[in-house]
Amino acid sequence: MLVKVCGLNNRENIMAVSKLEVDLIGFIFYKGSPRYFNKALSFDEVREIPKRIKKVGVFVNETIYNVLNAIAHYDLDLVQLHGNENPEYCKELMQYVKVIKTISVKDNTSLLEMKKYSQACNYLLFDTSSPTYGGTGQTFNWQLLKDKEIDTPFFISGGVSLDSIQEIKDLKFKNLIGIDVNSKFEIKPGQKDVNKIQQLLKEINYANSNN
Repeated sequence: MLVKVCGLNNRENIMAVSKLEVDLIGFIFYKGSPRYFNKALSFDEVREIPKRIKKVGVFVNETIYNVLNAIAHYDLDLVQLHGNENPEYCKELMQYVKVIKTISVKDNTSLLEMKKYSQACNYLLFDTSSPTYGGTGQTFNWQLLKDKEIDTPFFISGGVSLDSIQEIKDLKFKNLIGIDVNSKFEIKPGQKDVNKIQQLLKEINYANSNN
C-alpha cells in the first residue's frame, strides 16, 4: 500500500516528511488552495528530497505550458490533474510525465467519468466531490468502488485518517495501490503532523505484513 502525502507548503515540514518512509509527496500548484505550494522550495532544495520519494505536482485546469514549466523547475515525477482536464489533455502530458487523474466522487453516476480516462492516465485517484477541488477532509462512500471494473491502478483519497486504515485494509479492491492523505494529518493547512504520519506508516506496514 503506497502512501502519498499531499498539500505540503512549508520548507522545514517538507524536509521533515521527506525523512519518513513515504512513497509520494504532493505539491499543490492551484492558487485557489490554502495549501498552494507558492515556491516553498528552491530548485536546489527540491533536489534534497530523496529520489525514492516521488514528487507529484497537483494542478487544476492549468495550461500545458505552465504544467511543463513546473515539471522542469521542480523535477516532478508525476502530475495529478484535479480539474476538468479532458483525456486529450492528459494524453499530451503523458508524453512527458506519469499522470494521475482525479475522479471526483459523489455517487455512482460520477464514477462513469473514469471510463474516459482508462487509456489517458497512468493512475486514477478517487476523491470526494467538492467545489474546492479536494482538501475537505470529507469521505465519500468507498463501497461505491466495489465491483467496478477499474483496470487502472488507483489511489483512494478524501478524509483518509488513522481511523480509516482498518477499513481500507478490508476493501480488497483490485488495482487499489495506495492512499492519499492530506487534511486529517495537518497542524494547519500546508503543514503536516509528522508524528501522525509516522503512526500512519506503522499502521500501513503492519497491515501490509499481515496480508
